[in-house]
Amino acid sequence: MAEHELPELVRMDHRLFPEMPYPYFVLRQLYELYRDRLLVVERGGELGGYVLFATTPDGERSWVLALGVVPGARGLGHGRSLMAVGLDRLAADGVHEVMITVAPGNRPALGLYESLGFVQVDHRADYFGAGGDRLILRLPLHG
Repeated sequence: MAEHELPELVRMDHRLFPEMPYPYFVLRQLYELYRDRLLVVERGGELGGYVLFATTPDGERSWVLALGVVPGARGLGHGRSLMAVGLDRLAADGVHEVMITVAPGNRPALGLYESLGFVQVDHRADYFGAGGDRLILRLPLHG
């Protein structure tokens, strides 16, 4: 992703996650920290989805901070492609495991993550504050 696309990324993030979007300044700083871990899909000259990974300082673990595909592009394999490219990069960099949180009722996301090999390791009530329950999933990487 190019820096000039940040405003478009912010608009897309607000569209994808209206209940809890990242503020502009947070996405700006995440871009600065993890630009090589911020992957996008472009559709017709516009952003159609993105994934953002953040790796711990020791390089052992990475978290998926966001994965989203705009409604008109869902079901076309973009989420799977974004994850696959990102996971390949993480494995090549020696990351040992990837973690992600997902809302318990988000069946499409759970289906995708499970098909990629993620396994639920915890269920945390109020993880993101009152009513923000999350399942925590883990994927060991070998590579």
